[in-house]
Amino acid sequence: MSTAVGSRRSVISEEVAPWSDIPQLLRGGEAGTLVPVIIPKHRRRVWWMVPFWLGLLAVASGAMASVQSPDGTAGEVFDTLATVTFVCGLLFLVVGALWWWRSSIVEIEQGTNGILTRYGAITRTLDPGRHYLWHPWSRVDFVVDTATEIPYSAPVVACPTRENVPLRAIEFFLKFRITDAVLFVRTIGAGNFDLVLSNAVQDAIRQRGRHVRTEQAYDLRGSDVADMQELLNRQLSRYGVRITGANIPDVQLPAQYQQHLATRERVAKEATAYEQEWGLSRKRRIDSLQMDIERAKKVRDARIVEVKAALNKAREQVAQLLEEQETEAQNVRFEIETRGRSGLIAAENEARAQRTLAQAYRDNRAVLQYELARRRLDVGAVLAGKAPQPVVLRTDGSAGNDTSALATLLAAQLLPGLHQLPGGGTAEAAVRPDPTAVGEAVADAWQRK
Repeated sequence: MSTAVGSRRSVISEEVAPWSDIPQLLRGGEAGTLVPVIIPKHRRRVWWMVPFWLGLLAVASGAMASVQSPDGTAGEVFDTLATVTFVCGLLFLVVGALWWWRSSIVEIEQGTNGILTRYGAITRTLDPGRHYLWHPWSRVDFVVDTATEIPYSAPVVACPTRENVPLRAIEFFLKFRITDAVLFVRTIGAGNFDLVLSNAVQDAIRQRGRHVRTEQAYDLRGSDVADMQELLNRQLSRYGVRITGANIPDVQLPAQYQQHLATRERVAKEATAYEQEWGLSRKRRIDSLQMDIERAKKVRDARIVEVKAALNKAREQVAQLLEEQETEAQNVRFEIETRGRSGLIAAENEARAQRTLAQAYRDNRAVLQYELARRRLDVGAVLAGKAPQPVVLRTDGSAGNDTSALATLLAAQLLPGLHQLPGGGTAEAAVRPDPTAVGEAVADAWQRK
């Protein structure tokens, strides 16, 4: 099969050709044209019937002449004529039979299938090889290539991306094979299939392009198009066609965007060169810093050695001082222990003396408590003898006395002056007044009031 040259779209068509040209057309049509279906040019197979009927007529004439031949010379002429006619009829029959046999032979090319029709109706398919069509009106109307994977190229022009930037072209390449010759011929045909396949491919590519950013359009080249192949298989399975492979070999961006990409590429190269230069400078700077670091490490190691030596010396001095301090502390501890033992013995002696003194104090205290108790009793007796006596005023109504609150108030005012009552009583007597006298005095004072 011939394929499209460059970015030209492949064209699928069917050709009408004689049987001798079928192998050549199946393996290569015109430029950019794919020929999966060929309509053979049939010779009129009814011409074999002319010598056949002539032979039958000649045989019948010869037979009739031989049956009705008269006697004599006329009979011999009739016999000769009948023999010649009979022989010619047989020759015509043989030629007609040979012609019928030759015209009934059909050879189907390897990798193709012939579609056999009778009176215009499809009856069956013919496998590759030689077949004999004895029926006068049986013929092979189509020879379909069912074994070859037919390449098909379909460039899509002005395919928009996600940013709605139209790409100049996306070339889509696929391979398909006709799996059901009868379904393909009866349903769509080669010419219509070219239009359907082209539209299906364009729709699938445009859907894929809508999901791609313009700057990533070159990523479509060689990308995985298994989903597109599956979509096309679902759409074309009704026509007896199966897509066996597909890919996107080339993507062409718009000229302005290509200039933009070229500028970006140039800037990227300059940035890469700058990064490389900066990397070299940084490497030199890092090497210089590494050398400085190594020198600093050496200085540091030397100082660490000096510090370790000073530290060891200081540790020795500290150990010596600690030893001296420990010796001094041990001496002080011994001295403190000695003093403590002496103080402990003195404290124990003093405690014994204090216990003895406390025992003496306890004995003296019992004597003093006894003396104090006796004196308390004497003082209490003296105080009891000098204590005032209570005065009781009867305010009950049984004795006929006044029990009002005013009488009680007057009695309270007169009590302090009772120690000066007539009779010249002493203070001691006033302190202990007679209750009866007090009552009478209060009664007299009340009557005076």
